[in-house]
Amino acid sequence: MSTIAAPTRFRASCPDCRATAELDALAFRLALGRTKERTFYSFTCPACGVAVRKPAGERIIDALTGAGVPTMRLHLGA
Repeated sequence: MSTIAAPTRFRASCPDCRATAELDALAFRLALGRTKERTFYSFTCPACGVAVRKPAGERIIDALTGAGVPTMRLHLGA
């Protein structure tokens, strides 16, 4: 018998309206920059509609990529 796993959800807070929500992994986007200062994740706040962008450290990167969050690289090269 096969089981279908529930989609991964993450708790996110909006710095604008201070709402906290649980969002599906596909509600996020991850951008990997050349440096940690240019690496971030983003989502749209479901409460107020503002586009939220927050820094992404290694633990967040691992969690988001492991959950299948769409990722883009902001740099090219080796």
